[in-house]
Amino acid sequence: MPPRGRIFADLTPLRTSPDYRRLWCGNTVSWMGQQMTALAVSLQVYAITGSTFSVGLVGLCSLVPLVVFGLYGGAIADTVDRRKLGLASAAGATVMSVVLAAAALAGYHRVWLLYTVVALQAVCFAMNSPARSSMIPRLLPTEQLPAANALQSLTTNLGLMGGPMLGGVIVGLWGYQAAYLIDVVAFGASLYAMWRLPAMRPDQGEGPPRRASVLDGLRFLATRPNLRMTFFADLAAMVLAQPRALYPAIAALWFGGDARTVGLLVAAPAVGAVLGGLFSGWLGGVRRHGLAILLGVAAWGAAIAAFGLSRHLWLGLFFLAVAGCADTVSMVFRSTMLQAATPDEMRGRLQGVFIVVVAGGPRLGDFLAGSTADLSSPAVAVVGGGLACVLVVTALGLGRRAFARYDARDPQP
Repeated sequence: MPPRGRIFADLTPLRTSPDYRRLWCGNTVSWMGQQMTALAVSLQVYAITGSTFSVGLVGLCSLVPLVVFGLYGGAIADTVDRRKLGLASAAGATVMSVVLAAAALAGYHRVWLLYTVVALQAVCFAMNSPARSSMIPRLLPTEQLPAANALQSLTTNLGLMGGPMLGGVIVGLWGYQAAYLIDVVAFGASLYAMWRLPAMRPDQGEGPPRRASVLDGLRFLATRPNLRMTFFADLAAMVLAQPRALYPAIAALWFGGDARTVGLLVAAPAVGAVLGGLFSGWLGGVRRHGLAILLGVAAWGAAIAAFGLSRHLWLGLFFLAVAGCADTVSMVFRSTMLQAATPDEMRGRLQGVFIVVVAGGPRLGDFLAGSTADLSSPAVAVVGGGLACVLVVTALGLGRRAFARYDARDPQP
């Protein structure tokens, strides 16, 4: 039997680097608070308007700033001290939660204010995320990056699962202001972690600091086939095989369920992703990161196609959980390649591209799945999308065989 460290999540980064440990703990706490706030805002918008369309606009208010400012946030992270940028953006997000709490306490319930705050929070996130992600390779040796990214996946998915549940309970017991105030306190953990970090200016070599251009980052990506492939593979999964927009129809048509069934369908991939993170210790021994990404994305597509063929709820949930686990494997190695094979002076900009892809890809997938289902049926959309994902990622692998041979011991962008 493999040693324990090769089965369960590798905690070496938390043990060996106090700076990383504080950053991870702070991000975990603040992310949970952000997810509580996200649910509370949606509930408050619905309470004010009684309109599901108005609630849907909350997502649009966050998506547009993420896409627009993601690239610029990465460019700024390649120009200034990333620690200071992380502090400033986290402080800005904290102020936004203070505004939400103050408005709720004062009884000022206006939808325009909620939309504005959500948009500004997204701007802060678009500035914070590239800075924070670009710091990780400066805090840990390269061989610990897969373990660090697996721990990040745990943070993300536990927050997505637990944050809304806690938010719903807290809003129900003490009101919207309680959720917002808890978020303010939670941001304190992130601010403290950033404050304790050393200076994190990007390494631009000798000479005076240079202005980081978004276009320079895109040109760099265009000439680095291995890094480019990580984005193509992710888009294949998120655009072609993203069935979440169809969950309400699937719950009713396939499983004879209701809103609770939709909730189970939404939660299943997250449960699989959490399990993938908990049992991620073996990922540190994988050297062929490109091949692992291709297999992970293909497994996602195959699991989604199998879900499309299932008509028993628990079997369908199983396949969705498998898809979530496969996505965790793919995400760990995509993030690791992006960090290890990118020069420090370009890391912020490529993390900005990563934000745009992660934010925009699933939305395009929602549109494609919904359109395909309207033209044919949900089964055709889900099964066809899963199979298309497998075919596309296979074609990508065959077209760029060097990607499958990528070796973590000699990271080549």
